[in-house]
Amino acid sequence: MARPPAPVPVYPLLAWTWCRAVAQYPLSLAFLALAQAFAALAELTAIVVVFGHAGVLAGFTVHEALLVYALATAAFSTADLLMGSVERLGEHIRTGSLDTMLVRPVPPLVQIAADRFSPQRLGRILPAAAVLVHALAGLDAPWTAGRALFLPVLLASAVAVCCAVWVIGACLQFFATDAREAANSITYGGQALTEYPLAVYGRGVVRAATFAVPLAFVSWQPALFLLDRPDPTGLPDWLRFTPPAVAAGMCALAALVWRTGLRHYRSTGS
Repeated sequence: MARPPAPVPVYPLLAWTWCRAVAQYPLSLAFLALAQAFAALAELTAIVVVFGHAGVLAGFTVHEALLVYALATAAFSTADLLMGSVERLGEHIRTGSLDTMLVRPVPPLVQIAADRFSPQRLGRILPAAAVLVHALAGLDAPWTAGRALFLPVLLASAVAVCCAVWVIGACLQFFATDAREAANSITYGGQALTEYPLAVYGRGVVRAATFAVPLAFVSWQPALFLLDRPDPTGLPDWLRFTPPAVAAGMCALAALVWRTGLRHYRSTGS
């Protein structure tokens, strides 16, 4: 009996198939990518205007705010590229296409995540990456070997947290197929929240974003680590070293919620 293909190599293959399909319309792809880039630049402009006008807001300068923005946008946009398609889970349930995915020798989560893979989302990632490089180059804190080595770990952890949030939010549609908007309030709403230093919000929001839905570990805690400054909200400084553990816990929780949703799922019969 032939062994089913491993899920890791299958995802790039499925994503590449969608990229080839989208590339058949290069002009459309270019315009969609530009639209994504302009949306990111509009958000960037808003931050520059707000912090540039205020000078210093909640103890953060415009340059430091750009670091927070770049970390949040890069992480959420990468997660959207990799896992954003899971938000269409309710559509697969309603149309019965999830039943087809369940009988294929590829994990259904991999199939859903790679479905309609959209390279135009790079239009948001590239500007965020450029702003991140600019912000990192202008840091006042000295670069040490430990800080340089921990930076890619922080970035990977942030992406993993965002991917886990996307999966957990999508799983709401196992129980209510019209829950996509509620999930979007966490994913896209979470991105809007984390693009600004959390110190500008109330302490209740900061603690909810730290201990309830841990979005603080996407941009806020990594920014505090890179800036080498104490947390102005009063939370302990050791939290900035925990994004890898938080990411591992969130991924484990996402896997558990996904399996629970699959067990709850009943075929459409179509």
